[in-house]
Parts: sequence; C-alpha cells; structure tokens
Amino acid sequence: SGAGTQTDQPDPAAAASDDGEAGEEDGDDGSPSVDATFVIMPENFQHAMQLRAGMTGADVKLAVAGELPLPVATLSLKFKGEPLSDEMRLTDVGISPGDAVQLELVVEYKQHKQSQAKVGANVIPGQMPDSIDVELPPLETTSQPRILNIPIDVSQVRKLPYLGGFRNKKTRVEYLHAQVQTDVKPRGWKTDFKFTRETQTMDERSRTIQTKREASTQMQRPDLLLDESRDVQVGSGTYTTSEQHQALKEEKTLVLQRYARGWRARRLANEMREDRDAEWAAANEADEAARARAEQRRRREIERRMRPRTHEDFEILYNELEAWRLLETSKIHDAGLGPDLKQATLKQLLHKETKLLQTIDRLKIAANHENRDVRIAKTLADMASAKRWECEDGSLVEVHTPFTTRAKELMQLYNGLRLPLLTTDERLDVLLHVKWTVKEFDCNLTREIVELIDREADLLNRGRDPKSMEGLRRRVANLFLHFIETPEFNPEASKFTVSAAMAEQETKMAALAMQPQPSAMVGEGASRESVGIQV
Repeated sequence: SGAGTQTDQPDPAAAASDDGEAGEEDGDDGSPSVDATFVIMPENFQHAMQLRAGMTGADVKLAVAGELPLPVATLSLKFKGEPLSDEMRLTDVGISPGDAVQLELVVEYKQHKQSQAKVGANVIPGQMPDSIDVELPPLETTSQPRILNIPIDVSQVRKLPYLGGFRNKKTRVEYLHAQVQTDVKPRGWKTDFKFTRETQTMDERSRTIQTKREASTQMQRPDLLLDESRDVQVGSGTYTTSEQHQALKEEKTLVLQRYARGWRARRLANEMREDRDAEWAAANEADEAARARAEQRRRREIERRMRPRTHEDFEILYNELEAWRLLETSKIHDAGLGPDLKQATLKQLLHKETKLLQTIDRLKIAANHENRDVRIAKTLADMASAKRWECEDGSLVEVHTPFTTRAKELMQLYNGLRLPLLTTDERLDVLLHVKWTVKEFDCNLTREIVELIDREADLLNRGRDPKSMEGLRRRVANLFLHFIETPEFNPEASKFTVSAAMAEQETKMAALAMQPQPSAMVGEGASRESVGIQV
C-alpha cells in the first residue's frame, strides 16, 4: 500500500507478497477458503458467496454490498447468534479454510428503527401509519414466511378533490371518482421529435365533393340567349419590374411611417396638454383654497371683533383699543396745539375711549349670557347621553340607564321653560309638568319653585302681558336648573359637580405621581433646582 501511494505503477514485489499471503490464507490447493451462505433478515432469504478466511467483518460487508443493492451502513453480521464486529476476522470466530458456514445478515434501516419505536405511541386512529408490515410467501417449502417492513412517506399525500362517486348505504363505504384515484399521465414531447419538419408540417388531402350548385363557362351560340349586363372586362395592368416594385414598397413604407410618427406625436402632445391642464387646475384649486382660507380668516377676525365670545377675542379688542389710544395721543402731542385746545382734544379722546370701553363691556355681558346658555345645554346633553360600553369584539353598545332617562326628562322640561312664543295653554302645560316633577321632593328649593309656578299661572289666567313676566320666568328657569344640578334630585349630576371634577383631577395627578420617572430626568431636575434654574 505504501508503494501505491508513491507511484501509479504496480510494484511486482508487493504483488508477490500479497499473492503469497493470499495463498497461505486460501490454502495450498487453491480452492476458496470458505463457502458462506448468508441468511438476510428480516426478509429471510438466502444468498451464497465465496469468502476468504482472513477477511474482517467490514470486508465481508463490502463484498455483500458489491453483489446486493444494499447500503453498507444498514448491514450487521451474526454468527451462531453472536454479533460479528467490523474488526474481527472469520478465523477469530472459529471459521477455518474450506468450511461451509451460515452467517446471518441483518438489514435494518434507520427509518424502520424509528417506525418500530413509534409503534403504539404515535399511531393515531384514522391517520396513516409511518410504516406497514407485508407478509411474503417463503422461498422454500421448509422456510418461514417473509415479513417485509415498508416505510410510508406521507409528505407527498394530497387531498383528493371530490368529483362525485358512489356510497354504499349499508356499509357506508365511499368510492370516489375514477379520475381522482388515477394519476394523470403527463403529456410530454420528445425533444428530438417535437422540433422536426414532420411534426411542424400539416398533412393535406385532396377530396372530391359534389357542390350544391354546378358552375361552368357557357360560350355564346346562336340558339342561346345570355345576359351580359353584369359582365365586366378585366384587363392586365402595367408590368412593373423588381426595382419599381421595391421603390413602391419604400414609398408606401415612408407613408406608413409618416402616419405612425404623426399619431405618436399627436398622442404625446395630448398627454402634455393634459398634464399642463392638470397642473393649471391644481394651481387654480390651490389659489382658490388659499383665497377661501384667507377670506374665512378675515371673516373670522371681523366676527371676533363684532361678536366676541372668548377671552382671547376680548384681549384683541383691548389691545387694539390701547394701540388706537396711544396713536391718537401721539398725534395730539405732535400737532403742536395750544394748551387749552390740546386739553380739549385729550378730553374728547378720553370720552371716545370710555364709550368704546362701555361697548366692550356690553359685548362681554352678552357673550357671558350666550356662553352660559351653550355651557348649560352641553352639560344637560352630556347628562342625558347614553352610556357606551365596549364589547370584546371592539364594538360599542349604547345603554340608557334609569339615571340617564331621568336626566333626559329634566332636560326636556328645562328646554320647555326656555322656549319663547308659547301660547297660554302650552305654557300652563309646561308649568304643570315642572310642578309635578319638583313636588316629588319636599325642601325649600322645591317649595319656592312651586310658589313661583303658581304665581305665573295666576298671572297668565289674568291675561297679563308675557313681557312683564320675563323676570319671573327667568327666575323659575334658574331655580329649576339648580334643581337639575342637585345630585339628590338628579343622580346623573353627581359626575358634573365641582367636587367630582376636583376628585377626578386629584386622581389623575396621583396616577401621574405614581408613575416611575427615569433616573436621568430626576437627576437633571434635582440639579436645576439646586442651582435655581426654572424650566
């Protein structure tokens, strides 16, 4: 073996030494050393081979794998029930040259081992097992039946489509359509046959048929009258040479190219026009939107000055009034007037400023009344609104509780008290409902409301002018609003009181205080406080 690694030429000395060793192992007579009969398990069939007595277990496996299509890794040898390892020779187990022995060859696959280990554990009723055992007839009459373990690969199993079938009503056995149970033979073409002249050429045949109407050419004769009104004389055209034909083709090609290029140019021009029009339209829309926003902003500013509602609106008025006063004062000082005229002009300016301040105060009073009405309406609507509960699927369910129903009835009564232009009967009906509602409770507030309602009803029965009762009606509405905002009379109002709002605010502040703060932020805040910096 050493000479074989050094050069590709065989060594005569090594070959002679190998022949000498083989002669000593095989025997002096040159006959095979051992007649071995392999009993292959678990198939239980026999195979005869001739071996040398000096072979090891690994050599025997290689020899068997050379004659039988079996992998070496799945083979194991036994002699007289004892395993024969790969390092042991045949002579080590008592086999002499010239003996006829019987060896047991066990073929065991890894998948078969796994299937045996899973028997009884992973087999689920109604599912296909990992392997099945098939019993084969014996090779000889004296031998036992052969049991062959066949592994099943379920990875390629696909669910068969239902295309109809038959079901036995007695046995409940279903037979599917034959097309489902039969694999479709793939249709293929041979490469050397598909791209051939015979395959790509269609065979044509000439057949003789009899047409429904016979046609022929009839020549003119004396005893036959022919209709020549539809006859046309056909003459041959001008003969053209190949050069003329080629020039005509080039001319027509240029015409086609001219029309095609014109069509492409017109289409491109239309697309460019559409893009330009779209840009112009977008720009015009943007300009219109900007002008609309500017106009809306201008109207909003005018509305804020004509009908101010919020604190910011009145701040604008006060700032503009102060700016106007400073401007007018500077004009008076720069005009160079005499002391008396200057004093009179400043007095007029002060009078105008006072008038403007009074106007702003009247606007503030009107805004307070309107904001109060809006705030009251919103609060009553919130009290009467349904409760919204979120379900597990994310949908919202609106539920009216007895408290919300009570709040809705009280809101309707309050709105009825505030309605103007009611007739005497309608007003008396509203007052009667309010009186019945408040008489359910006995306290100073309800007694006062009942007394005022009786007074207004008496005035209405006397025919008094409604304008003279505006103060009385306003007082009744305010007292009834106080009745609605009392939690003892309207349980839903407990969530809208000042104490409830303060309690909710304290709860939020406590929840924020309990949240952990990052150490970096705590350190930063402490350092700023230590140096006296306010953030």
